[in-house]
Amino acid sequence: MSEHCLEDKSYKFAIRVVNLYKVLTAQRKEFVMSKQVLRSGTSIGANVSEAKYAHSRADFKAKVKIALKEANETSYWLRLLHDTEYITDVEYENINNDIVELIKILISICKSIG
Repeated sequence: MSEHCLEDKSYKFAIRVVNLYKVLTAQRKEFVMSKQVLRSGTSIGANVSEAKYAHSRADFKAKVKIALKEANETSYWLRLLHDTEYITDVEYENINNDIVELIKILISICKSIG
């Protein structure tokens, strides 16, 4: 997978998270977990973007690992939002598929760079 593809996927995921945040706060009046998922969900792409201009292989790996940690945290918040019925089964399955894919890609990159 090319870095551009990961950058694109993580950016599009960040847009989905921002839109989810808007719905959660405006319509469902949820402010705590939504803020957490907004922070971690948008941080994935930010770290992927930073990795693109890493100063070294170690710096690149560190940024990708941070993106992976943020993706894992996002997965947690999404699961919690679902299990507390702030997001529906359909909403959860839809966005969860995206975060699972991002996590798999990030794990693969971490393994390939040692």
